[in-house]
Amino acid sequence: MTAVRVRVRVHGEVQGVGYRWFTREAAQAHRVAGWVRNRIDGTVEAELHGAADAVDAVLAEMRSGPAQSRVDDLITEPIGIVPEPPAGFEFRPTV
Repeated sequence: MTAVRVRVRVHGEVQGVGYRWFTREAAQAHRVAGWVRNRIDGTVEAELHGAADAVDAVLAEMRSGPAQSRVDDLITEPIGIVPEPPAGFEFRPTV
């Protein structure tokens, strides 16, 4: 099992529509760790840590988003694996 860590930026109608909750549920369902937060520019940012296939599954769900959302663009950036990745998935404050 290959572990990966990616940073994700989601553009579109993704705030005020349950997108962060949707992302957390998808991550937990696929046993992916990390975090998600709103950004003041209207995007949502997340970091995902886990098995490559599990992270890919979460990204696929994030591209669709919850019914009330509209995802215009989802940008991923691979980042280095941390020695001790987070154990769960959390919300972070808006930046």
